[in-house]
Amino acid sequence: MMVAWKVFKRRPSRIVGLVFLLFFVLMAVFGNLVYPHALNVNPNDIYAPPSWHHPLGTDYAGRDVWQQIVQGALNVLWVAALAACFTMAIGTLVGLAAGYLGRVVDTILMRITDLFLTIPSIALLLILAVSLGMSNMVVLALLLSFTSWGGLARAIRSMVLSLRERSFIEVSRGLGLGRWYVLFRDVLPNLMPFVWTHLMLAITGAIYGEVGLFFLGVVPFKADNWGVMLNFATGSSGAMYSTQSILFLAAPILAIVLVQTGIVLCVDAVNELVDPRLRVSH
Repeated sequence: MMVAWKVFKRRPSRIVGLVFLLFFVLMAVFGNLVYPHALNVNPNDIYAPPSWHHPLGTDYAGRDVWQQIVQGALNVLWVAALAACFTMAIGTLVGLAAGYLGRVVDTILMRITDLFLTIPSIALLLILAVSLGMSNMVVLALLLSFTSWGGLARAIRSMVLSLRERSFIEVSRGLGLGRWYVLFRDVLPNLMPFVWTHLMLAITGAIYGEVGLFFLGVVPFKADNWGVMLNFATGSSGAMYSTQSILFLAAPILAIVLVQTGIVLCVDAVNELVDPRLRVSH
């Protein structure tokens, strides 16, 4: 814990990023307990200004905007984190297998990877989302990872090709250790700093993908999500054309910007934490 704090306090921007990120994580986990306000429709309270009862005012149906941000945080962050984990698992396994096993396995896996990198991810996401008619958040996370693992797989493969020629790998082979033992005991640990850093960045991409699908309306509106808020704020509610509704439109945009900023500012610190070699000079 002390090492982590020293790493973060080395740069003020890291502290700022950590504050932003922790704020939204705590909001997602404990928000409904701290602010248990029901999302009830109230036609008599449409686009009410900020108040003690409604910190960010209300929307076109008289529902509390802050509570929508709170409830949306849980869905957005949970799905994005799950999608990033799936991306990390798929990309790492494909890259390891292609780089270490080589030959036919490498050729087949890289052609598949090239195919996924060639197809526009947003188009593939839209087609699959519409076809599946998803309402399950785990399936949504899998879908987001399905279109985003290719870049990681190629990067992992390149690193494995370099690592397998190192002397310590040759020594392990010379000792007669099994191929899979060497792969997971000697090769994979050397890749983990890169993988953990990529995990953080994959979360940012998953947030954009998830919010974008909800914003476009191709995912059923069965869960609170910042993308749903943006959909209604820029669509049928007419929020873009009324100064009274500015917070209903700005709140989800600001939430997305702040959580993404928090993650990006923390990436450098996470990279230093998981790779002790970066701390040698400090």
